[in-house]
Amino acid sequence: MADIIQLLPDHVANQIAAGEVVQRPSSVVKELLENAIDADATVIKLIIKDAGKTLVQVIDNGKGMSATDARLSFERHATSKIKTADDLFDLHTKGFRGEALASIAAIAHVELKTKQAEEEIGSSIVIEGSNIVSQEVVVTPKGTSLSVKNLFYNIPARRNFLKSNTVELRHVIDEFHRVALAHPNISFALYNNGSETFNLPVSNYRQRIVNIFGNKTNEKLVPVNEETEVLEISGFVGKPEFAKKTRGEQYFFVNNRFIKSAYLNHAVSSAFDGLLKNGTHASYFLYLTVNPQTIDINIHPTKTEIKFDDEHTLYALLRSAVKHSLGQFNIAPVLDFDHDPNLDTPYNYNRSTNNEPKIEVDRSFNPFQEDKSSNRKPISYKKEVTASWDSLYVGLESKGTKTQHDFSEVHFESENNTESLFEDSKLDTNATTYQLHNKYIVSAIKSGMLVIDQHRAHQRVLYEDFLENLTVKGASSQQLLFPLQLHFSTQELEILTELKEDLEHTGFIFSNVTKEFVEITGVPVSIPESEVSIILEQLISDVENEVPDSNFSITDLLAKSLAKSLAIKTGQPLKKSEQEHLVNSLFACKEPNTSPTNRTTFVTMSVDELDKKFI
Repeated sequence: MADIIQLLPDHVANQIAAGEVVQRPSSVVKELLENAIDADATVIKLIIKDAGKTLVQVIDNGKGMSATDARLSFERHATSKIKTADDLFDLHTKGFRGEALASIAAIAHVELKTKQAEEEIGSSIVIEGSNIVSQEVVVTPKGTSLSVKNLFYNIPARRNFLKSNTVELRHVIDEFHRVALAHPNISFALYNNGSETFNLPVSNYRQRIVNIFGNKTNEKLVPVNEETEVLEISGFVGKPEFAKKTRGEQYFFVNNRFIKSAYLNHAVSSAFDGLLKNGTHASYFLYLTVNPQTIDINIHPTKTEIKFDDEHTLYALLRSAVKHSLGQFNIAPVLDFDHDPNLDTPYNYNRSTNNEPKIEVDRSFNPFQEDKSSNRKPISYKKEVTASWDSLYVGLESKGTKTQHDFSEVHFESENNTESLFEDSKLDTNATTYQLHNKYIVSAIKSGMLVIDQHRAHQRVLYEDFLENLTVKGASSQQLLFPLQLHFSTQELEILTELKEDLEHTGFIFSNVTKEFVEITGVPVSIPESEVSIILEQLISDVENEVPDSNFSITDLLAKSLAKSLAIKTGQPLKKSEQEHLVNSLFACKEPNTSPTNRTTFVTMSVDELDKKFI
C-alpha cells in the first residue's frame, strides 16, 4: 500500500496557523502591539482603515531589527524570546512562539520597514501571501513600521465571516485598551480612517484609565492594594452606584498581560455581594503580580488564558482585598449606626506613628471667685400694642345679638382615595382580561382562552411604533426643564454620534455632543427622564455586540433595543384598562404572533383542550 502521509507545504501550514492566531483584524493589532512593546518602544502609533480590513499599521521607536533578523522574523517559529522548553515557565515578554508574523504574512500583504539605532540605513521587506516580493535597503527612522493590508485577501471565505465595520472596530479598540492599560509608561495613539481617536501620554495607572474612559471615571474608582508573599494586587474597582449592565469595563492583568478568568471574576463579584442591583456588573481594573514560574501562559493560542498553580489562594486573596477596599473607603454598609469612620483601621496602619493626646489646663481659674457677670438684672417684657383687634372681624355680618351661620354651602376637604390593603376576593364579572402572577394576561375568546406574555407583547407593540417613527420620521418629544448631561467613553460617544440622526427621529433632542459628554434637552414622550441613561447604555451595548450583517439596518436594531428597554417587565401589575389596551394594541400589530426577537407572544387553549384536562 502506498504511503499516504506527507508534509504540508509552508504556505499551507502558515494559513492553518493563521486560523488560530488571526481570527479578525483585532488579532493582528494585538500581535503587532505586543511586538512593539517587546522591542522596548516608548511611543507606539496604531493606524487602521476600514476597521482594519484594509490597513493595520503599527509604528514604534523600539530597537529595530537587522536585515537578517527582519527576514527571519517571518519564518515559522522563529523567535528571540526562548531557547529551551524551560524558558516557557519564566517568561517576561509578550510574544514568544514566533508564529505571529508568519501567520499574518500568509493571509495579507505585509510591508516591513525597520532600522536599528546604530545603523545608518534600514531594511524594507514586502511579502504577499508568504511570498517575498522584495527586500532592499531603505532610509527610515529608528524603530519598526509594519503595515498589514487587505487581510484575508487570498481566503475569501474567512473574509466573509468578518462582521460589519462597527463590530470589528469595537474589537480593535478593545485590544488597544487592553495593551494601553497594561503599559501606562508607554505613549499610545490610535488613528481611525485618518482621524485621531486616542492620544494617551505617559502616565500612571489611574490617569491612563481616566484618559481612556473619560474624566468622570476618576470619581468612580476605589483603589485596591495588597501585598503578600504569593500575590501582589494593585488597581481599582468601581463604586457600586456606577455599576453597568454590561461587562465592558472589567480587566485583569497578570504580570502586565491581559487575561480572561471566570474564576477570578467570581472572586471580585462575590466581594460585591449585597452592593449591586440585579443585572448590573461592577467595573474593575486589577493588576496582579505573581512569580512567572507559578503560571502557564502557553495553554491558549491567543495567550488570554493562564493556568495558575494555586487558584484557591489567589481567589481568597483577591476577594478579601477587594472587600477590604470597599470597607476601608466606606463603600460597603455597616450595621453600627453610631459608627465613626475615623476609627477605621487605615491601610498604612503598620507604618503610622501614634500621636500622644495633649491636655490643656486654665491655671488662672478660681472656682471660689464670685462671677460678676452673673449679677444680671431681671428682664422686663413689654406687651406690644397690636393694631385694632376689631379689624379682624371686618366683613362678618351679624344679625341681632347672635351670629347666624349658613351651612348650605359648606365645603369639606377632599379625602385621598386609598386602595384597600387586601384584594377583593370577588371577581369583576364585567372584566374581559385577568392578570396572572403579574406576568401573563388571560383573556376569554370564542374558542377558549388566550394567554399573553405581557413583556413580549409590549415589546412587539413598541417595536412597530418605533420602527414607524424612525421610517416616517414623525415622533413627538417632550422638552426637559433642565438639560440632561450624560458622560460616556470615547468609543461610546462615537457610536452615539453615528446614531444621533436616528435617535432624533424617535424623539431625542441633542443640544451638544462633545468628546466627553452629550447634552439632551428632549426625550420621547414614552421615556421617563430617569431612564434615559440606562436606555442609551443598553442601546450602545446592543450596537457593539449585536449589530447584524447587511441583511438588517441600523434602524431595525435601534427599534429593537428601545423596545427591549422600555417594555413593561415581568412582575409589574397592570390595571384592567392597561391590560385591555395592551391586548388590543398587540392584535393591531402587523405580526402579533412573535416578539421582535422571534419569541412567542401568546398561546391559545381551546375549550376541548380544557375539557380533556378534567377527564
